[in-house]
Amino acid sequence: MRQMPALALAVLLGLGVSGARAGEAPPGGPVAAGPRAMVAAANPQAVEAGLAVLRRGGDAADAAVAIQAALGLVEPQSSGVGGGAFLLWYDAKTHKVSAYDGREFAPAGATPDMFLEPSGKPMTYAEAVLSGRSAGTPGAIAMLYLAHKDHGKLAWSGLFDDAARLADTGFLVGPRLQGIVAGHAPQTKAPDVIAYFRDAKGAPISAGERLKNPAYARTLRLIARQGPSAILTGPIAKDIVDKLRQGPIPGSMTLADLAAYQPHEAPALCAPYRQYTVCGPNPPSGGVAVLEGLGLLQRTDIASRGPNDPQGWYELSQAERLMYADDLRYNGDPAFVSVPTKGLLDPAYLDARAELIAPTAGAPPEAGDPPGAPHPGPDHTTEPGGTSSFVVVDKWGNVVAMTTTVESIFGDGRMVDGFFLNNQLTDFSFSPTDKDGRPAANAVAPRKRPRSSMAPTIILDKNGGFVAAIGSPGGLAIPSFVLKGVVGALDWNLTMQQAVALPNLVAFGPAYVSEPEKFAPGVVDGLKARGVDLITNPFVENSGLHGIIVRDGRLQGGADPRREGVALGCCGD
Repeated sequence: MRQMPALALAVLLGLGVSGARAGEAPPGGPVAAGPRAMVAAANPQAVEAGLAVLRRGGDAADAAVAIQAALGLVEPQSSGVGGGAFLLWYDAKTHKVSAYDGREFAPAGATPDMFLEPSGKPMTYAEAVLSGRSAGTPGAIAMLYLAHKDHGKLAWSGLFDDAARLADTGFLVGPRLQGIVAGHAPQTKAPDVIAYFRDAKGAPISAGERLKNPAYARTLRLIARQGPSAILTGPIAKDIVDKLRQGPIPGSMTLADLAAYQPHEAPALCAPYRQYTVCGPNPPSGGVAVLEGLGLLQRTDIASRGPNDPQGWYELSQAERLMYADDLRYNGDPAFVSVPTKGLLDPAYLDARAELIAPTAGAPPEAGDPPGAPHPGPDHTTEPGGTSSFVVVDKWGNVVAMTTTVESIFGDGRMVDGFFLNNQLTDFSFSPTDKDGRPAANAVAPRKRPRSSMAPTIILDKNGGFVAAIGSPGGLAIPSFVLKGVVGALDWNLTMQQAVALPNLVAFGPAYVSEPEKFAPGVVDGLKARGVDLITNPFVENSGLHGIIVRDGRLQGGADPRREGVALGCCGD
């Protein structure tokens, strides 16, 4: 373990080990079937906030705003108004999928060597994440405002009421938040985290306690009145800048940086998978990785396998290794680097890459040479998870799939006006060049967006009708989690609940990180016979897959049992 490359160790941060006894069938649970509308998200209080909007006649875009507002309160370790997000919108009338990019960018004062020590060596992750340099300009609220402007039905100002009331009266702390507060992430020792989650005697918050956050309630009400300008300009913006200018290792964020932030909207990145069309967000997201992974799997016989067949899991693992080798070499902000998106999805290139899937696993694959590829240096990024993902289907058939994050646990550990700031800039490569001076595609630059693994996904049928939507947190492991869910639901014909609960297997470089005790009998031995030795890890961050699929004309939801989420329907027949 100590000899693994840093990026392989980063993958380990994306998984936790929990639950099932060895030899159990693929875990599942009761299927949530909503007659006309449904929300699947990581916390029941956030799900209820979304359902309340749908019951009032709101659509999926309206509900997404309310869900994010609630998640920022009840799951502050994962996302919030101080972070960023990617959102997909499926329009039931036009059958088009739009991609909204709310990824943070680096301040104008950022430099390629900002995460290097004076000696030239990269900072430790703990040093970087707790520094004032780790935060990018918050983008989630600006992105939601744009998506709501384009598609929402209800007034923006009325979408924050439930979360604001909950912040005033207090929400019930869940076991997961309690465990993270008592954990060993660097941010749990930050003064603002201690002040918010510990009492006067230093005792951490316990599950079942009621935690109030009136400062967050005030922030939400200001956002309701002013939109994203409430946090990108004015007193809150000044609070953000002042907080990031504090030591240790102050950052360079300015009011001008915050005021300059703009989200993006574009057609989603889509590619065929068997009889379906699968859509994800554009670079610098993990959408292209998921689509490449599916393109590779389409060239295997995984669809004829199943969750009890080691060959299917082997094929998944080898597709992941190839996918990650390419994504971590080429993906970055397309405004700054040439990302060979078309080349990575080119059928001839996928044919050639799929031929590398041998009968038994060999050495980790190198990045390929897709058409149109530049030749950047290798990436040196540590990308732990601290993210949430949700799906909404409204009664008109519109769909939102959104993945949202403050990057790591409680972001950079710095709180202003009731919310934590992100540490998204640690998603950049800490080492900007290789030994020959070639810059990494994901090197830091002013006003550049770091590469992300977030990959909310929407799947359509051959006529453009909605089939399914899915997404997950998990840092670098997100594309592998999404691949598993798509294969389980589409290829293995599992319920969405069974698909999201399947064992996780993240194959990156030399590491195969998994949950061996969750596989059916014979799978672990079968993988070992194919050269795949599964390892576990003790980290608390894990998958949080949430999805919705249409089966027999009804909505069927799934919520990852590794978290505290639910999938619930509403709004009558």
